[in-house]
Amino acid sequence: MTDPLVRVLSLGGTITMTPTESGAVAPTLGGDALLGAVAPALRSIRVTAQTLGRTPGAALTPHLVLDAVRAAAAAIRDGAHGVVVVQGTDTMEESAYLADLVWRAHEPVVFTGAMRPAGALGADGPANLAAAIRTAADPEARDRGVLVVMNDEIHAAHRVRKVHAGALQAFESGEFGLLGRVVEGLPWFAGAPVEGGALPYPSGPAFVPLLETHLGDDGGALRALLDTGLDGAVIAAYGVGHVSPALADTIEKAAAKIPVVLATRTGAGSTLRAAYDFPGSEADLIGRGVITAGRLNPRQARLLLWLLLASGTPPAEIPSAIVARGGGYAERALSWPRPAGSEAKSVAQQAAEPIKDGARVRQGEDPHGHPLG
Repeated sequence: MTDPLVRVLSLGGTITMTPTESGAVAPTLGGDALLGAVAPALRSIRVTAQTLGRTPGAALTPHLVLDAVRAAAAAIRDGAHGVVVVQGTDTMEESAYLADLVWRAHEPVVFTGAMRPAGALGADGPANLAAAIRTAADPEARDRGVLVVMNDEIHAAHRVRKVHAGALQAFESGEFGLLGRVVEGLPWFAGAPVEGGALPYPSGPAFVPLLETHLGDDGGALRALLDTGLDGAVIAAYGVGHVSPALADTIEKAAAKIPVVLATRTGAGSTLRAAYDFPGSEADLIGRGVITAGRLNPRQARLLLWLLLASGTPPAEIPSAIVARGGGYAERALSWPRPAGSEAKSVAQQAAEPIKDGARVRQGEDPHGHPLG
């Protein structure tokens, strides 16, 4: 049987970094140099490398990532059994998720990188790259979409998060856990592959900011951005999907014009649908027209909404596409902009709007008259 062929595409990142004159590190190594450090250990796997860039992870853009995905698809068409993408860990969870949204092939794409630069004591790059190549070459990795392999752990792109700034154990897959592990150089997977549908590539621009709420948030940031012309917005909310009453009012105005997606900022868990009903609760915000992201974290929700908008997805299909991938909820089929007066009000809005001296609280104040900002 022919040995499997794996293509390594290098975008840059810490794994490619070596010391400069200042003593700090910068990306200098290309794909061939990375491969030279691990090729002798990869018996029975044919590996080729291509350098797409020497870019720090923080400098990557969605379009650079999508260019890498196109290069991966070309490698598969040329006969590769799998592809490894090397990049910086700062943005790896977002890059892998974006790639997973558009990847159509049965063969795997595996993202990897390093927490320690090349040449450092205990550098993890070579081991991570070797484990990623072995995973990409394994037939059991087929039909599992895009993967992330770090520290001998195999993560599904739609679950992985970077949870530590500098530790080797920097990536986790949350409450649903790992997809598998690399043990003695062999990938071991838990569970069978799951079928998923790919989304189109973007065909135009879309401005979709991500705003994290905070104590005293009166909605000013969202109001200011609305005036600049948004295509959509994602709100990283408290807990299961809560914001202040003042921000809820601004979200209602925004949701009449553009898709607004509500995610939890906590780092784990899911938005809910109807557990709470007070001004700014998840039930209240659904009534005002938001789409809840379910288990998608805010960064995933932003990438998904951006891709849907940039690829020209019909407005009526956006809520169902988000709900299908995150398990969230939308009250009804939505379209934007909506006619004036079409906004729904939840029971909480009708019966429990903040009152001060018998009048509606002025924007920017809490019920006691204190400024929110």
